Amino acid sequence: MTPDQIKLVQETFKSVLPIKDTAAELFYGRLFELDPSLEQLFTGDLREQGQKLMSAIAMVVGGLNNWDRIEPAVRDLGKRHVDYGVLPQHYDTVATALLWTLEQGLGDAFTDDVKGAWTSAYQALAKTMIDVAKIQAA
Repeated sequence: MTPDQIKLVQETFKSVLPIKDTAAELFYGRLFELDPSLEQLFTGDLREQGQKLMSAIAMVVGGLNNWDRIEPAVRDLGKRHVDYGVLPQHYDTVATALLWTLEQGLGDAFTDDVKGAWTSAYQALAKTMIDVAKIQAA
């Protein structure tokens, strides 16, 4: 990611934080709409899961300018997702739901540059988590 992309993600995430509960609700609604089979992976309270989602996103967004610092936590997150039954192909569906959620939450501020920056950030996250899944599967 470029420094400008990191700045865009970090700045736009500040606009999402005040609506984080709504954003999480929108995200899971869209995720299950895109792939209803994913709903079975979530057995607990979805509101609590939404809080965990937003905390994980905040951790990643806050650490984008120092990936080495957050990579161990991202790798651990990847390991836990394998245990939950998340498969590598699920990450594309999550990306679609995330970008859609950001578009809903940011409105006109969700420009092509913002979309590109968030896509790059998510790709870095997903690649790390998928790499962990591949190692565990080997």
